Amino acid sequence: MIKRKPRVLIVATSSKTRGGITAVIKSYQSNKIWSDWDCKWIETHIDKNIVFKGFFFVRSVISFIGLVQKSSLVHIHLSAPVSAIRKYPFLVIAKNFKVPIIIHFHAFSEESTIDKKHFNLYNKIFRMADTIIVLSESWKKGIVKDLNISSDKIEVLYNPCPKISFDNKIKKTNTILYAGALINRKGFKDLIYSFAIIAKSNPEWKLIFAGNGEINEGIQLSKELNIEHQVVFKGWVSGREKNQLFSEATLFCLPSYAEGFPMAILDAWAYGLPVISTPVGGVPEIAIDGVNMVLFNSGDINSLSDKLKIMISDCVLRNKISKASFEFSLHKFSLNTITNQLESIYKKNINCM
Repeated sequence: MIKRKPRVLIVATSSKTRGGITAVIKSYQSNKIWSDWDCKWIETHIDKNIVFKGFFFVRSVISFIGLVQKSSLVHIHLSAPVSAIRKYPFLVIAKNFKVPIIIHFHAFSEESTIDKKHFNLYNKIFRMADTIIVLSESWKKGIVKDLNISSDKIEVLYNPCPKISFDNKIKKTNTILYAGALINRKGFKDLIYSFAIIAKSNPEWKLIFAGNGEINEGIQLSKELNIEHQVVFKGWVSGREKNQLFSEATLFCLPSYAEGFPMAILDAWAYGLPVISTPVGGVPEIAIDGVNMVLFNSGDINSLSDKLKIMISDCVLRNKISKASFEFSLHKFSLNTITNQLESIYKKNINCM
C-alpha cells in the first residue's frame, strides 16, 4: 500500500496578486517542499472589483472546507488587518476540524499592524494557532512582550532569496536601482532628494525606480529638483525586464521606514548587488554596516546622500559588499536553507498531533 503524502493547505492571496507574500509562496512552489508535502494553494483574494472579490472569496472557502478534512496541516499567510480579517474564517474552520494551524505573519510594522483597534483580532488569531512564524527576532520579542504569548510557540523564518538565472558577465551600467511600491513608507522620495544632492557631480549616473505607486509624484519631484533626465520610472516590472534591470544595476537602495524582511533586498542579494538600506525590520539582525551592507537611518537624507557618494566612488567597497550579498543568497537566505527550516516546522506540528 502506497503511503499518502501529508497535505498542507497554503492559505494566502492569489498567485496573480503582486506583493511579497505571493513572491515568497512562489519561491516555495519552485522547491521540492511543495511536492513532498502535497501543498495546495487556497487563494483567498484577487485584485478585481468587489463583486468578483466576493465570489473569489466564497469559492476559496468552499474549496477549503472540501480539502481541510483530509489535510495534515494548514499554513495561513497574513499581514495587515484586512488580510487577518479575511483569513479568520479559515482559521475557525481548521480549528473545528482539529487540523494543526501555522500562522505566517508578514507584517512590516508593529505600530501600523497590531494597533489598538485590531489588537484583539491578532491576539485571538495568534492564540488559536499552533505555531506562529514571524520574519525577525524583533517581531518575536514584540509578540511575546505585547501579547504575552509563549516564545516556544513562535518560530523565526526569514524569507528566501529567489532562484534566478542571470549572466554575471552582463555589462554593468551606472545605475542605482530601487524596487518596490512607490509609497511614503518605502522612503522613495528620500532617495530622490538624496540623489539630487550628488546628481550634478555624477552626471553619468541614473536612478531607476521599478514599481507602481506614486509615480506622478516622483516625476514631479524629480522635475522640481532638476534631475528628471537622471531619474527613470519603469513602473511594475517582471520577467525579462526585471532580470535585466537587476543584472545591469550597480547599486541597490531601499530607504524604508518599516519592513518585515524586504523581498526587494532578497532580490538584490540574489543578483549580488551591494545594498544600501535602513536598519528596519529584520535587517539589523544580519546587517553589519560597511561589511555586508551599507546602512543609514530612515529619513536621514544627507546621510543617504553621503552613502551613495561613497558607494559610487569606491569600487573596492562595492565589490566587497557585492560578495557578501552573494554569500547571503547562497547560504543563510538560500531557498534550500529556508525550506529546510520550514519543513522542520511542518514536522514539529504534525508530530504534535
